[in-house]
Order: sequence, then structure tokens, then C-alpha cells
Amino acid sequence: MDILPILLIAFSLAMDAFAVSVSCGVMGKGFQVGNALRMAGSFGSFQAVMPLLGWLGGFGISGLISAFDHWVAFGLLVVIGGKMIVESLRNGATRACINPAELRVLMILSVATSIDALAVGFSFALLKTPIVAPAIIIGVVTFGVSLTGAFLGSRFRGRLENKAAIMGGLILIGIGVKILAEHLG
Repeated sequence: MDILPILLIAFSLAMDAFAVSVSCGVMGKGFQVGNALRMAGSFGSFQAVMPLLGWLGGFGISGLISAFDHWVAFGLLVVIGGKMIVESLRNGATRACINPAELRVLMILSVATSIDALAVGFSFALLKTPIVAPAIIIGVVTFGVSLTGAFLGSRFRGRLENKAAIMGGLILIGIGVKILAEHLG
């Protein structure tokens, strides 16, 4: 497969991670390079590993996984987003934000934003396309896009501080709805 289609796939897969990174940057207490690098590294790693797993799984298992993968991503994102909104309304924005530096939260966000990459791996297996180079490209692109998203989110934080947790929760719920709609539609 040529590099251009792989780059287009990589950027399209990275958009969910970008949106989550922006919302985490908006909710964070300034731009913390270490946390942004950890988040981008986790998102990039999961985006690189999921196509490998999908490719290894091949077509036989894809029917089993694809029947509910979108529901898993939807559920995880709605629960996290809903929790942020409820806590914001209950306690104010300062106590409502999820902490992507917390390992459990980071892993949930990483899985939820990378499930589509699993399906890409399945499709590469069906096309008998080698997967290592595309997986690396997908991971590197997602890392860069996520780091950029965290930086951009932190830049807009001052303007959105009072509504940051609600906005972040709505973004996560919106991504979940988008994933569900794409798979059901």
C-alpha cells in the first residue's frame, strides 16, 4: 500500500485521540509537558498496537469483535463524559475534570479512542497488506496529533475555564455517539 493512503488512515484514526487530547488540555492546570507526553504516548501506542492485533486476528475473529466494538467504545466514553458533566454541575469545574495522568483513566481513554484501529488491522489482513509499517505510522501520527491537541486545549483553557469540564464531557460523549452512529449507520 502506498504511503498516502496510510497517512490518510492514520490521520482519520487519530481524530478521536485529538479531540480527547484537546478536552484534557482544556481541563488541565496549564500545559504539563510530562502529562501531555504520557497521554500522547499512550494514545499513539494503543493506536499502533490495535491494528497489529486486528491483523493477527484476521477475518475469522473480526465478525465476533465487530459486532460489539462500537458499543464498548460508546459505553466507555459516555460513562467518562457523563461523570465529568455530573461532577462539574455538582462540585464546580475545578473538581470535575478527569485526570488523564491517572493510569486507569488513561487506559480507558486509550482503548476507547483506538478500537477503530482494530478494524483497520482486520481490513489490512483481508487485503493481505503488511501491517508493521502502517502500524508504526498510525502510532507516530496519533502521538503527534494528540500532543498538538493537548497543547491547543491548554491554550484555550483561560477562555473556557468555567465550562471546561462540561465541554470535555460533551466532547467525549459526542465521540462515543459518533463511533456508534458510524457503525450502526
